[in-house]
Amino acid sequence: MIDHLTDPFALFQAWMAEAEVSEPRDPNAMTVVTATPDGRPSARTILLKGTDSRGFVFYTNKQSRKAGELAANSHIALLFHWKSLGRQIRIEGTVEHVTDAEADAYYASRPRVSRLGALASDQSRPLASRAELEQRLAALEARYPGDVIPRPPHWSGYRVLPDYFEFWQDMPFRLHDRSTFTKVGDGWETGKLFP
Repeated sequence: MIDHLTDPFALFQAWMAEAEVSEPRDPNAMTVVTATPDGRPSARTILLKGTDSRGFVFYTNKQSRKAGELAANSHIALLFHWKSLGRQIRIEGTVEHVTDAEADAYYASRPRVSRLGALASDQSRPLASRAELEQRLAALEARYPGDVIPRPPHWSGYRVLPDYFEFWQDMPFRLHDRSTFTKVGDGWETGKLFP
């Protein structure tokens, strides 16, 4: 039996399952925070695409700003916020690249237009006009009329390897419950924080 009091991944899965029932859209949306080597942070919201006992997986263009920041500084923070449940989960750790096989499998599962969009987009770089993106997309639709669309070499994924979790539960009178899990060796040290 998995103990939600000692296993942060099990508690995450339990909270995610509840969010999937109560959140009106994208319960897997998470804020991803990266930073430059000198500590300048940047945040954006993207979708979690997988989780297992090792970590949390998302996919992106490896030429994007976040990928550049992760190449220089592998530390990362994630934030899940489910307003309908009065809950949030903070996760901190480092990243590793997913395998090519993992990236290929996820890429192949995406809708056709999303795969073409990954080829068409120079993510995070200046775009002269929306028409330029639409022209690139149209050219790629003509080039790849079927369902076989190669994964671009600059498109892959990251696995966040957590070393810290904070589970925050809204409580009356702002006396919120905050439970922490800090990686210690092969296990987790649990704790509580004042609200």
